[in-house]
Amino acid sequence: MTRFRRPVVGLAALALVVEGLGIALINWILGVVVRRQHMSVAGSDPGLMALAAWIAGGLFALYLLLCAVVALRAALYDRPPRVAGRILLITCGVVHGLLGAFCVGLVGWGAFAAVMVVLALIVWTLMAYDPDRWGQPLEAAAPASR
Repeated sequence: MTRFRRPVVGLAALALVVEGLGIALINWILGVVVRRQHMSVAGSDPGLMALAAWIAGGLFALYLLLCAVVALRAALYDRPPRVAGRILLITCGVVHGLLGAFCVGLVGWGAFAAVMVVLALIVWTLMAYDPDRWGQPLEAAAPASR
């Protein structure tokens, strides 16, 4: 487990960077399409809808990049993320679980599989640095029997 810990956590960071850049690109393209075709939902301004798509994509991409920084820091220093970093990675895992559920219905099983691979990497990152489970030898981690 410890031999594969750093490379897999580094791979998780790389996957989160690629995903963040992909989300930003998709939302940028969505904004451009909405603006050029002058689409409107219930009379709303297409320019405002395009701006909202760009802002949402940018914020979500920054969130994923921040999660990648936490994972990369853990991989580089071979130390567990601190409390705020763990909370960030846990929320990222929850988001990926929900994203996977939406991907099955809207995009397909291929996108679901890709999101689940990233989710598995995030869970590995969280579990690999769990001191109660993996950071100690088995004898030290087991409770003392009386």
